[in-house]
Amino acid sequence: MGTVIFWIIFWILIAAVAFLPLYFIFLFINGLLFVNMKKEYNEDSKYFRFLLNNSTAIAVKLIRIHISLTGREKLPKGRFLLVSNHRSKFDPILTWHVFAKENLSFISKPENFKVPVYGRIIHRCCFMPIDRENPRKALKTIQRAISLIKNDVASVAVYPEGTRNYGEGLLPFHAAVLKIAQKAEVPIVVMTVQGTYEIQKNYPWKRSEVKMDILDVLPPEEIKGVKTNVLADKIAEMMLNNLEGKE
Repeated sequence: MGTVIFWIIFWILIAAVAFLPLYFIFLFINGLLFVNMKKEYNEDSKYFRFLLNNSTAIAVKLIRIHISLTGREKLPKGRFLLVSNHRSKFDPILTWHVFAKENLSFISKPENFKVPVYGRIIHRCCFMPIDRENPRKALKTIQRAISLIKNDVASVAVYPEGTRNYGEGLLPFHAAVLKIAQKAEVPIVVMTVQGTYEIQKNYPWKRSEVKMDILDVLPPEEIKGVKTNVLADKIAEMMLNNLEGKE
Protein backbone atom coordinates (compact mmCIF):
# COMPACT_ATOMS: atom_id res chain seq x y z
CA MET A 1 0.00 0.00 0.00
CA GLY A 2 2.86 2.38 0.89
CA THR A 3 4.47 1.86 -2.53
CA VAL A 4 1.18 2.58 -4.31
CA ILE A 5 0.71 5.83 -2.40
CA PHE A 6 4.28 6.82 -3.20
CA TRP A 7 3.75 6.36 -6.93
CA ILE A 8 0.42 8.19 -6.85
CA ILE A 9 2.06 11.19 -5.18
CA PHE A 10 5.01 10.95 -7.59
CA TRP A 11 2.82 11.09 -10.70
CA ILE A 12 0.68 13.89 -9.26
CA LEU A 13 3.85 15.96 -8.76
CA ILE A 14 5.06 15.16 -12.28
CA ALA A 15 1.67 16.20 -13.70
CA ALA A 16 1.73 19.44 -11.72
CA VAL A 17 5.26 20.30 -12.90
CA ALA A 18 4.25 19.60 -16.51
CA PHE A 19 0.98 21.51 -16.20
CA LEU A 20 2.42 24.87 -15.20
CA PRO A 21 4.66 25.46 -18.26
CA LEU A 22 1.85 24.30 -20.57
CA TYR A 23 -0.62 26.61 -18.85
CA PHE A 24 1.79 29.53 -19.14
CA ILE A 25 2.22 28.80 -22.87
CA PHE A 26 -1.56 28.66 -23.23
CA LEU A 27 -1.89 32.11 -21.62
CA PHE A 28 0.92 33.45 -23.80
CA ILE A 29 -0.71 32.24 -27.03
CA ASN A 30 -4.09 33.68 -26.03
CA GLY A 31 -2.59 37.07 -25.29
CA LEU A 32 -0.52 37.10 -28.46
CA LEU A 33 -3.34 36.05 -30.79
CA PHE A 34 -6.34 37.82 -29.32
CA VAL A 35 -5.10 41.04 -27.71
CA ASN A 36 -4.17 44.11 -29.71
CA MET A 37 -1.90 46.27 -27.55
CA LYS A 38 -2.50 49.27 -29.82
CA LYS A 39 -6.26 49.12 -29.27
CA GLU A 40 -8.00 50.80 -26.34
CA TYR A 41 -10.60 48.38 -25.04
CA ASN A 42 -13.70 49.86 -23.45
CA GLU A 43 -15.56 46.60 -22.91
CA ASP A 44 -14.40 43.98 -20.45
CA SER A 45 -13.70 40.45 -21.72
CA LYS A 46 -15.30 37.69 -19.69
CA TYR A 47 -12.85 35.22 -21.20
CA PHE A 48 -9.70 37.15 -20.35
CA ARG A 49 -11.12 38.11 -16.97
CA PHE A 50 -11.55 34.38 -16.29
CA LEU A 51 -7.94 33.71 -17.36
CA LEU A 52 -6.73 36.52 -15.11
CA ASN A 53 -8.67 35.36 -12.06
CA ASN A 54 -8.00 31.66 -12.59
CA SER A 55 -4.24 32.00 -13.08
CA THR A 56 -4.00 34.37 -10.11
CA ALA A 57 -5.83 31.89 -7.88
CA ILE A 58 -3.31 29.21 -8.86
CA ALA A 59 -0.39 31.56 -8.14
CA VAL A 60 -1.78 32.49 -4.71
CA LYS A 61 -2.00 28.79 -3.81
CA LEU A 62 1.50 28.03 -5.06
CA ILE A 63 3.12 30.97 -3.29
CA ARG A 64 1.16 30.12 -0.13
CA ILE A 65 -0.48 33.45 0.51
CA HIS A 66 -3.29 33.57 3.05
CA ILE A 67 -5.51 36.64 2.76
CA SER A 68 -7.88 37.85 5.45
CA LEU A 69 -10.39 40.51 4.41
CA THR A 70 -12.53 42.54 6.78
CA GLY A 71 -15.35 44.87 5.84
CA ARG A 72 -16.58 43.14 2.68
CA GLU A 73 -20.14 43.71 3.88
CA LYS A 74 -19.53 47.45 3.42
CA LEU A 75 -19.07 47.15 -0.35
CA PRO A 76 -21.72 48.99 -2.37
CA LYS A 77 -23.82 47.00 -4.82
CA GLY A 78 -22.94 49.10 -7.84
CA ARG A 79 -19.70 50.44 -9.27
CA PHE A 80 -17.16 52.26 -7.13
CA LEU A 81 -13.65 53.70 -6.93
CA LEU A 82 -11.32 51.65 -4.73
CA VAL A 83 -8.39 53.46 -3.10
CA SER A 84 -5.66 51.78 -1.05
CA ASN A 85 -2.14 52.20 0.25
CA HIS A 86 0.62 50.63 -1.86
CA ARG A 87 3.45 48.56 -0.39
CA SER A 88 4.30 45.87 -2.94
CA LYS A 89 3.91 44.71 -6.53
CA PHE A 90 1.66 42.00 -5.06
CA ASP A 91 -0.93 44.60 -3.96
CA PRO A 92 -2.91 44.84 -7.22
CA ILE A 93 -2.56 41.11 -7.93
CA LEU A 94 -4.05 40.11 -4.58
CA THR A 95 -6.64 42.88 -4.74
CA TRP A 96 -8.07 41.80 -8.10
CA HIS A 97 -7.99 38.22 -6.75
CA VAL A 98 -10.01 39.12 -3.65
CA PHE A 99 -12.41 41.30 -5.65
CA ALA A 100 -12.77 38.88 -8.57
CA LYS A 101 -16.56 39.28 -8.63
CA GLU A 102 -16.31 43.07 -8.77
CA ASN A 103 -14.25 43.17 -12.01
CA LEU A 104 -11.69 45.79 -11.00
CA SER A 105 -9.72 47.68 -13.62
CA PHE A 106 -6.58 49.32 -12.26
CA ILE A 107 -4.86 52.53 -13.21
CA SER A 108 -1.26 51.42 -13.41
CA LYS A 109 2.18 52.51 -14.54
CA PRO A 110 2.96 51.83 -18.24
CA GLU A 111 5.78 49.37 -17.41
CA ASN A 112 3.25 46.85 -16.07
CA PHE A 113 1.78 46.46 -19.55
CA LYS A 114 5.14 45.22 -20.81
CA VAL A 115 5.20 42.27 -18.40
CA PRO A 116 5.22 39.05 -20.46
CA VAL A 117 1.79 37.43 -20.83
CA TYR A 118 0.07 39.40 -18.06
CA GLY A 119 0.68 42.77 -19.67
CA ARG A 120 -1.59 41.69 -22.51
CA ILE A 121 -4.19 40.09 -20.25
CA ILE A 122 -4.61 43.14 -18.03
CA HIS A 123 -4.75 45.36 -21.12
CA ARG A 124 -7.69 43.29 -22.39
CA CYS A 125 -9.37 43.58 -18.96
CA CYS A 126 -9.44 47.37 -19.37
CA PHE A 127 -6.54 48.16 -17.04
CA MET A 128 -5.25 51.65 -17.86
CA PRO A 129 -1.69 52.97 -18.09
CA ILE A 130 -1.17 56.50 -16.80
CA ASP A 131 1.60 58.86 -17.86
CA ARG A 132 2.13 61.12 -14.87
CA GLU A 133 4.79 63.08 -16.75
CA ASN A 134 2.24 64.19 -19.33
CA PRO A 135 -0.78 65.98 -17.75
CA ARG A 136 -2.82 65.80 -20.96
CA LYS A 137 -2.38 62.03 -21.27
CA ALA A 138 -2.99 61.57 -17.55
CA LEU A 139 -6.26 63.48 -17.85
CA LYS A 140 -7.28 61.24 -20.73
CA THR A 141 -6.75 58.20 -18.50
CA ILE A 142 -8.86 59.77 -15.76
CA GLN A 143 -11.63 60.41 -18.28
CA ARG A 144 -11.46 56.84 -19.51
CA ALA A 145 -11.77 55.54 -15.94
CA ILE A 146 -14.85 57.72 -15.43
CA SER A 147 -16.34 56.33 -18.63
CA LEU A 148 -15.71 52.70 -17.62
CA ILE A 149 -17.58 53.25 -14.36
CA LYS A 150 -20.43 55.23 -15.90
CA ASN A 151 -20.94 52.59 -18.59
CA ASP A 152 -20.96 49.83 -15.95
CA VAL A 153 -17.95 48.12 -17.52
CA ALA A 154 -15.86 47.86 -14.36
CA SER A 155 -15.11 49.40 -11.00
CA VAL A 156 -11.77 51.20 -10.91
CA ALA A 157 -8.90 50.82 -8.43
CA VAL A 158 -6.16 53.40 -7.83
CA TYR A 159 -3.21 53.91 -5.52
CA PRO A 160 -3.24 57.61 -4.59
CA GLU A 161 0.40 57.40 -3.47
CA GLY A 162 1.26 56.84 -7.12
CA THR A 163 4.03 54.35 -6.44
CA ARG A 164 5.09 51.71 -3.93
CA ASN A 165 5.96 52.99 -0.47
CA TYR A 166 8.87 51.10 1.09
CA GLY A 167 8.86 53.14 4.30
CA GLU A 168 6.45 53.81 7.13
CA GLY A 169 3.23 55.77 6.86
CA LEU A 170 2.00 57.03 3.49
CA LEU A 171 3.53 58.92 0.59
CA PRO A 172 1.85 62.19 -0.47
CA PHE A 173 -1.37 61.54 -2.35
CA HIS A 174 -2.07 62.44 -5.99
CA ALA A 175 -5.46 63.84 -5.09
CA ALA A 176 -6.63 64.33 -8.70
CA VAL A 177 -7.46 60.61 -9.06
CA LEU A 178 -10.32 61.11 -6.59
CA LYS A 179 -12.10 63.14 -9.25
CA ILE A 180 -12.94 59.81 -10.87
CA ALA A 181 -15.48 59.07 -8.14
CA GLN A 182 -16.82 62.63 -8.12
CA LYS A 183 -17.33 62.79 -11.89
CA ALA A 184 -18.70 59.25 -12.12
CA GLU A 185 -20.92 59.90 -9.07
CA VAL A 186 -19.97 56.66 -7.33
CA PRO A 187 -18.76 55.83 -3.79
CA ILE A 188 -15.11 55.71 -2.76
CA VAL A 189 -14.16 52.46 -1.04
CA VAL A 190 -11.22 53.06 1.31
CA MET A 191 -9.00 50.07 2.00
CA THR A 192 -5.62 49.25 3.53
CA VAL A 193 -3.30 46.36 2.72
CA GLN A 194 -0.68 44.95 5.08
CA GLY A 195 1.76 42.06 4.76
CA THR A 196 2.42 42.13 1.01
CA TYR A 197 5.91 43.59 1.39
CA GLU A 198 7.03 40.42 3.20
CA ILE A 199 5.90 37.96 0.51
CA GLN A 200 9.17 37.99 -1.42
CA LYS A 201 11.12 37.43 1.78
CA ASN A 202 8.85 34.61 2.94
CA TYR A 203 8.64 32.56 -0.25
CA PRO A 204 9.29 29.64 -0.53
CA TRP A 205 10.11 28.97 3.11
CA LYS A 206 7.13 30.51 4.89
CA ARG A 207 3.48 31.14 4.26
CA SER A 208 2.62 34.82 3.91
CA GLU A 209 -0.22 36.44 5.85
CA VAL A 210 -1.86 39.39 4.10
CA LYS A 211 -4.46 41.57 5.77
CA MET A 212 -6.94 43.72 3.85
CA ASP A 213 -9.34 46.04 5.65
CA ILE A 214 -12.20 47.89 3.99
CA LEU A 215 -12.33 50.89 6.31
CA ASP A 216 -15.23 52.90 4.99
CA VAL A 217 -17.34 53.73 1.98
CA LEU A 218 -17.75 57.42 1.20
CA PRO A 219 -21.07 57.88 -0.63
CA PRO A 220 -21.37 60.15 -3.70
CA GLU A 221 -23.41 62.78 -1.87
CA GLU A 222 -20.71 63.08 0.80
CA ILE A 223 -17.85 63.67 -1.64
CA LYS A 224 -19.71 65.85 -4.14
CA GLY A 225 -18.17 69.30 -4.41
CA VAL A 226 -15.43 68.57 -1.87
CA LYS A 227 -11.95 69.69 -2.91
CA THR A 228 -9.86 66.66 -3.78
CA ASN A 229 -6.99 67.69 -1.48
CA VAL A 230 -9.43 67.86 1.46
CA LEU A 231 -10.83 64.47 0.47
CA ALA A 232 -7.31 63.06 0.15
CA ASP A 233 -6.39 64.25 3.65
CA LYS A 234 -9.49 62.60 5.10
CA ILE A 235 -8.75 59.28 3.36
CA ALA A 236 -5.05 59.38 4.32
CA GLU A 237 -5.96 59.95 7.98
CA MET A 238 -8.33 57.00 7.86
CA MET A 239 -5.64 54.77 6.38
CA LEU A 240 -2.93 55.90 8.80
CA ASN A 241 -5.16 55.29 11.82
CA ASN A 242 -5.74 51.73 10.63
CA LEU A 243 -2.10 51.05 9.74
CA GLU A 244 -0.98 52.36 13.11
CA GLY A 245 -3.57 50.28 14.95
CA LYS A 246 -5.62 53.25 16.17
CA GLU A 247 -8.92 51.76 15.06
